Amino acid sequence: ARKHGFMTISENGIEIGRIALDEIQALIVHAHGVTYSNSLLISLADTGVITVLCNANHFPIAYITALDGHHSQTGRIAGQLNAKLPIKKQMWKQIIVQKIKMQAAVLSAFDLPYARLLILSKSVKSGDQYNIEAQAARHYWPLIMGKGFLRDRNADGANALLNYGYTVLRASVARAVIASGLHPSIGIHHHNISNPFTLADDLIEPFRPLVDITVKGMLIQGICTVTPEAKNILTKILTLDLDLGKTRSPVTTAINNLCLSVVHSFKIRRVQLSLPSDCMPIEFKHLGKNDGNL
Repeated sequence: ARKHGFMTISENGIEIGRIALDEIQALIVHAHGVTYSNSLLISLADTGVITVLCNANHFPIAYITALDGHHSQTGRIAGQLNAKLPIKKQMWKQIIVQKIKMQAAVLSAFDLPYARLLILSKSVKSGDQYNIEAQAARHYWPLIMGKGFLRDRNADGANALLNYGYTVLRASVARAVIASGLHPSIGIHHHNISNPFTLADDLIEPFRPLVDITVKGMLIQGICTVTPEAKNILTKILTLDLDLGKTRSPVTTAINNLCLSVVHSFKIRRVQLSLPSDCMPIEFKHLGKNDGNL
């Protein structure tokens, strides 16, 4: 419920916790029997918070968000709509190159062979027309999660942990997309007519490896299911510090910067994306014998 600028959480009519609305990045609901007030949902949307409804495997099936998020929204959406295909293809190339480099950094952090991914990252063409992203994935997943692993949104174990981590990340990206005045359903590469957040699914890609490395570390520690402890660890991904040029900033700042750089690229009609450097946060440097940097 909402009370004096706070979201309150109650069980059996007794308040067990509260948090200020402006401190919430996203509200992720996946437990059965949860009830919430309409005034809370309206206040969350008005504050810019994304509410995510998940199924039993922690995969998002619905989003509740505000209809507008920026005073220049109309002009920025016009820029999206008028963006030429070559611009979008160059954006997608840079996004996929960075994603593959981040995957290589994950493998490096665990002292796993990563040279093949660096080679593949150099093979990505405009629009990733040869689907190098998929080739990298076929090499990457068996190494990081073990032979025989298949990415399955409906599976338990590691897949459920990945689902939850990606949901946290996707909600943050969706919020940043809307806050920057972009329309979440006008994608750069993804074009699923039943997906209202195609742009969020485009811009999440360079950050997905942060979830992968976190889940791998959890599995090593014996955390194999989506427990309260697991949720706490995965939620903290948003607070990890990334290299952003000459500074280090949290993942949320990196996401915001990327969204704003998309706006700027559409405006100047030239691609100038702000992407995180291809190394893992310092929290993961202890995982392998090296420091996780390439």
